Amino acid sequence: MVNVKPVKVGKNTRMSFARIDEVLDMPNLIEIQKKSYQWFLDEGLKEVFREVSGITDYTGNLVLDFVDYKLDTDKPNYSVEECKVRDATYSAPLRVTARLLNKESGEIKESEVYMGDFPLMTDSGTFIMNGAERVIVSQLVRSPGVYYKMEYDKTGKELYSTTVIPNRGAWLEYETDANDVFYVRIDKNRKIPVTVFIRALGLGTDQQILDFFGNDDRMTATIEKDPCKNMEEALFEIYRKLRPSEPPTIESAQAHLNGLFFDARRYDLSRVGRYKYNKKLNLAGRLAGQVLARPVADPSTGEVMAEAGATVSRALAEKMDDAGVTSVTVKVEDDKEVRVVSNGMVDISKYVDFDAKKECGIRERVRFSVLKEILDSCKTDDERKEQIGARRDDLVPSHITVDDIFASINYLDCLAMGLGNLDDIDHLGNRRIRSVGELLQNQFRIGFSRLERVIRERMTLQAQDLETLTPHSLINIRPVTAAIREFFGSSPLSQFMDQTNPLAELTHKRRLSALGPGGLSRDRAGFEVRDVHYTHYGRMCPIETPEGPNIGLISYLATFARINEYGFIEAPFRRVDKKTGVVTKEVVYMTADVEDNYVCVQANEPLDEEGHFLHAKVNGRYRDEFVEVERERADFMDVSPRMVVSVATAMIPFLEHDDANRALMGSNMQRQAVPLLKTEAPIVGTGMEYKAGVDSGVCILAKHAGVVRSVSADEIKVGTEDGQTDTYHITKFMRSNQGTCINQV
Repeated sequence: MVNVKPVKVGKNTRMSFARIDEVLDMPNLIEIQKKSYQWFLDEGLKEVFREVSGITDYTGNLVLDFVDYKLDTDKPNYSVEECKVRDATYSAPLRVTARLLNKESGEIKESEVYMGDFPLMTDSGTFIMNGAERVIVSQLVRSPGVYYKMEYDKTGKELYSTTVIPNRGAWLEYETDANDVFYVRIDKNRKIPVTVFIRALGLGTDQQILDFFGNDDRMTATIEKDPCKNMEEALFEIYRKLRPSEPPTIESAQAHLNGLFFDARRYDLSRVGRYKYNKKLNLAGRLAGQVLARPVADPSTGEVMAEAGATVSRALAEKMDDAGVTSVTVKVEDDKEVRVVSNGMVDISKYVDFDAKKECGIRERVRFSVLKEILDSCKTDDERKEQIGARRDDLVPSHITVDDIFASINYLDCLAMGLGNLDDIDHLGNRRIRSVGELLQNQFRIGFSRLERVIRERMTLQAQDLETLTPHSLINIRPVTAAIREFFGSSPLSQFMDQTNPLAELTHKRRLSALGPGGLSRDRAGFEVRDVHYTHYGRMCPIETPEGPNIGLISYLATFARINEYGFIEAPFRRVDKKTGVVTKEVVYMTADVEDNYVCVQANEPLDEEGHFLHAKVNGRYRDEFVEVERERADFMDVSPRMVVSVATAMIPFLEHDDANRALMGSNMQRQAVPLLKTEAPIVGTGMEYKAGVDSGVCILAKHAGVVRSVSADEIKVGTEDGQTDTYHITKFMRSNQGTCINQV
């Protein structure tokens, strides 16, 4: 029996042969562009101004702060249509309120400074530069974080290595050799025994190192190989390796190490980096299921949380993390004792009675040592709020901390003993999207770092004439405007929009590129990076990618996927109620590393009227395996069979009967189809056509409900319910980027 039902598509009714009802409306298909640009206007610009505020001259007398900024998005210099006709840039003036403080005299001068015209995004997610529409393609990059891998040498011995990657700053790489000696490379320089680095960070003697990390074979072997015996010798050794041409002193060695890792201006984790470090280096990920060798006490109260010999559950491990426990000893095979060290970060909501996210802007876990100081010194909630807000950078450091470094070294020790997990760099939990907002913010940051130098020089040159010195005379906008213009004009991620047809426009805005600055190069990219990974399911299309040298490096967002605040791609799933066995209408968006913990059932698994699975065994996915499991083990269900593929691939009728190679060609070639002079509906559609047309930006969409008052060849007037009149201009015989004619009828 064929299931046919009428479906309303816009104003038309089409017959649907679909066997599975849609449970979730598809999101706005160009949300990736618009949401990211909106974040840049609301948050991204604010972050940059906060970072560069407090520019001082070399004497420390003059201080320049950026107090506020204003970008009139409602009042662009020209409208979109005018920009295309005049070959102009669609932009609005950016004005910044700057404040100059003279510490000696206490004088404050404040003025509004024009910082140049800033490009605006159109309603369809594009930018107009010199009359031509451009798209900023999102970049798929390796996320900042701590990554562990294991290889075998010729004799079959396990060799472990770690890479600690920041958003900006020096890399740390650890590795073990065949003799179990543990080395570190600082910023890709020659390797040194890791104990030299540990001593330089404060654990000077052999005994201090063994007390902290436990009596581990690797540490003992490394100490024997270590030429240094105290902190000073270690600092000299590191300085000689990093700066061989300069004579070392204690001060210069200490300052150099601090500058490399503990200066927020030179080392930046970014929010996502801090989130990934905390996720990797906590206790919960390594302790669950292990047996304690010694009792564990709460550091605040001294109360025993678990006795020796107890098996640690996931809940207890998380409780230990939140209590601020930084070190736990567990038993592994052969009754060996292993010390597990965390980076000392806790969930602030367990310690304060107010919403720290709303009140103080703290969204991440915080350093327990700093939080304890604040809680001990402040007694009232108001004092605590004030102190937490004032010490936000200490609580959630944007640079790496000594605790992070020690925890990352300890994690490698734990791995060799069977605690912890290795990382897969092609997993979408370890790759993230840099969208237009973040790319623009990075350019803005570059422009401001150049401007900072100019301001310092001008402060010094004009130091004699303090009377005439104003924020206006110090700020030269050229470095900032040049950085933005350079990005839009010459960055490989700023592309001339493909305007062959509406689908080409839409897919261009949803493109993800692994190439570009900070990404891969197509010559160096291996097979693994290009290959389809199991985490692409519901996040990136496994079919739509170019043929040729860019295969696998250019990909497209799946239809239902969205990008979270950290830049990771999330896919939607329907939750299965474990008590009743009903597949609920509740939709949960999950990143790839969260989805790894659950069994997800396919969308075509038959359900009864109440939403129970019909069959006792269901087909599902668990990590990289397709499994058949009892229905009681199902955690989630896909929202739609269409969620696996991209917009262009979802427009191929009977896709499931296609060979994958031919489907790849089909999805790419639909973008090259020449539009008809008089449009026709397809005889066989997939239900994707209406959504693609509406979101592509080529159709005029009414802003408000109302009645059409008048229609002429070039405009439509709609009277709204509140008595206003909306005027919509129709595009007539405009030139497209491809040199064809765009004409709305």
